[in-house]
Amino acid sequence: MLQTVRLALVVCLAVMGMSGHAANFDLAQVRESGVLRHLGVRYANFVTGAGDGLDVELMRGFATDLGVRYEFVPTTWEGVFGDLTGTQARRHGDGAERFGKAPVRGDVVANGMTVLAWRTQVVAFSEPTFPSGVWLVARADSTLQPIVPSGSLDHDIVATKGQLSGSSVLALPNTCLDPGLYHLESTQADIRLAPKERKLNEMIPALLNRDAETTLLDVPDALVALERWPGEIKVLGPISDHQRMAVAFRPESVALREAFNAYFARIRENGTYQQMVTKYYPAVFDYFPEFFARTAVR
Repeated sequence: MLQTVRLALVVCLAVMGMSGHAANFDLAQVRESGVLRHLGVRYANFVTGAGDGLDVELMRGFATDLGVRYEFVPTTWEGVFGDLTGTQARRHGDGAERFGKAPVRGDVVANGMTVLAWRTQVVAFSEPTFPSGVWLVARADSTLQPIVPSGSLDHDIVATKGQLSGSSVLALPNTCLDPGLYHLESTQADIRLAPKERKLNEMIPALLNRDAETTLLDVPDALVALERWPGEIKVLGPISDHQRMAVAFRPESVALREAFNAYFARIRENGTYQQMVTKYYPAVFDYFPEFFARTAVR
């Protein structure tokens, strides 16, 4: 009986310690631990799965700047917020729903994460690190045609959505490709939700497999897809307003986030970041030249 009580006490203390670790682990604790734990989901050219990627290089550089060792911790879109904060979260309507506890496994999330309103209720984002947006993409042989740009993004979005009536579209809940974020239910489209285990970089293969006539795709993944499948897909037009990607931190990790913002400002100013981007997303400068000017962009 006494052994059972002792065991329960140990477990309780361990859980308390885990919670405290999440709440109090900031810049000083990262430096004391000697390691920066980078949580990342394999996605496009941000985290390639081969040990490199834009956000991998970005976080390696940040770790070096802090004088600590870099450690990559793989995660999933379903578990990433729990791995960072200790509490799982997902989109619910216009806000965030928190559910279930999880062990904290990392200090930062960097994998091309789009800043969405519901996510800002869960994590604190850095200064924007990459431009984005959501496009509607179809197979090259589709009868649907790209819109003629009007010079107004709002008008272009309306025109693009207008093509969805009676057409099928692939979407992925609880990501930047969640149809609820863009009110696609009002388009009379046949919305086909991908299984939750599907990864963002599997949307184009599903499209080419004729799982649907079109798919939602964010800008970085679309740029990669256009290079990977030349002549097989086409961009019909925009579905969303301009978006931004950033690095996610626990809300309590104020000093760590400020340290990253300072580091990021320096490598923007000296051109190091632009060199990183050129390596992984050379075409993005043609679409968003103003974002990569050597000044802060919001």
